[in-house]
Amino acid sequence: MFNVIQSCRDYEKIFFNVYYFYWRQRKKMTLPFIGMSAVIITLMALIIFIVNRYKKCPSDKILVIWGAMLGRNNNNSAKCIHGCGAFVWPLIQDYAYMSLTPMNINIALTGALSLQNIRINVPSSFTVQISPDEYIMGNAADSLLTQTADAIEDMARNIILGQMRLTVASLTIEQINGDRENFQEKIRSNVEPELNKIGLKLINVNITDITDQADYIDSIGKKAASEAVNKAKVDVAVQDKLGSIGESEAKRDRDIQVANNDAEAQKGIKKAEANQRCYIADQEAQAIQGENAAKQTMALSNAELKVIEAEAFRKAEVAKRQAEVEIQKAQYAAEKQRLNAAEIAQQEIDKQKLIIEAEAEAEKARQLAKGEADAVLFKYRAEAEGQQALLEAKAEGYRKLVESAGEDVGAASTLLMIEKLQEIVSLQTEAIRNIKIDKVTVWDRGDSGADGKTSTADFLSGMVKSLPPLHDVAKMAGLELPTYLGSVKGKDHAAAAAAAQPQTQVQPQAQVQTQPRISK
Repeated sequence: MFNVIQSCRDYEKIFFNVYYFYWRQRKKMTLPFIGMSAVIITLMALIIFIVNRYKKCPSDKILVIWGAMLGRNNNNSAKCIHGCGAFVWPLIQDYAYMSLTPMNINIALTGALSLQNIRINVPSSFTVQISPDEYIMGNAADSLLTQTADAIEDMARNIILGQMRLTVASLTIEQINGDRENFQEKIRSNVEPELNKIGLKLINVNITDITDQADYIDSIGKKAASEAVNKAKVDVAVQDKLGSIGESEAKRDRDIQVANNDAEAQKGIKKAEANQRCYIADQEAQAIQGENAAKQTMALSNAELKVIEAEAFRKAEVAKRQAEVEIQKAQYAAEKQRLNAAEIAQQEIDKQKLIIEAEAEAEKARQLAKGEADAVLFKYRAEAEGQQALLEAKAEGYRKLVESAGEDVGAASTLLMIEKLQEIVSLQTEAIRNIKIDKVTVWDRGDSGADGKTSTADFLSGMVKSLPPLHDVAKMAGLELPTYLGSVKGKDHAAAAAAAQPQTQVQPQAQVQTQPRISK
């Protein structure tokens, strides 16, 4: 750290010296010189800034960076780095180091209750350190960054004491005292996960001694010692017996082995002589066989040499013929390409002519279509302007009509409908004008009713009533005619009028014949 600070101070001295030099030479500076000087000063300032803010982490520490713009791992609130370095931004980030130096914690566990409800004492020592594992050191940064070494040891001691009492409570004294390795493994499996939660790693577990308040372990030791002494005495007696038996058996085996060895020696001598004679004969046969094999190999080699020479000659001739064929093929392909090039050139010229003619026809069609479209557009535009002028004139006329009617919109509408009334009546009469009635025959007995009318008069009166009067026509159009145009007083009056003038209400095409009914 001191070296880094010293190097930063050296950079600052260089920076200030350069700045002082340029300040003294400011009157002699030209514009390019000033620009180059600004670039150099900016680069030096940037280098000093990077050197000051780049933090390296030694191998026995963990660099913890917290603040904004962090690529956090495992959802921790800080970024932890071990064995490398990182850039720390000023103002928005800060950093600190955590030491990985191991800590030795002595645990004086007394009065721990075992599975047999016997209290025992288990003095031990544990070696722990802050874990450099990337998944655990984030927990250390969250829990231990600002803690002192004594506070970290107290925190670890409390966790270890609790887990050791839990481990002792799950075992009997025999299991604890008889299998120390298993006992230590259980302690490790219970303690280490809890230490990992605060970022610590368990390095070593050392059980110093195990004692109990009821001297149960001493009694077990005395019992085991007595059993060991008695067993030792039995083992000595058994070994003495086995020693005597073994000595006699060893003498017997020695005599038998000597005799067997002498016999095996004679057999070995005879077998060696036979093997010597067989070996000599075999070597001579192998020598003759080797000579024959060598002669055979020489003959085969000569034959193979001749075959190889013949094959080489054949391949040379084939290659020569193939080369001639390839030359002829190349000449043929060149001539073919020359002819194809001339034909393709002529076809390309024809193609360009067709393309130019097609483009000219297309441009002509586009111009004609554009002219027709402009004409249609001008026609519709003129019609739209005429319609607009017509509607504006009608609107002005309607406005003046309403003003002349004293701003009475209903009276103005009535006047407009009166103008159209003749057309409406014409349309209604037009609907029945073309109906041809050849003959109308009314059979009448000749007598009259109580009102003095005959059946024929009633018929003509009903037919006249069926023709719509002027007021009814106006009502169908949604108008109420003024009273000075007349009114219909009643149905009887209309019927009498129709009876009085029957000939004027019948179409000319209709012919009415009245024939009296003759009664016998």
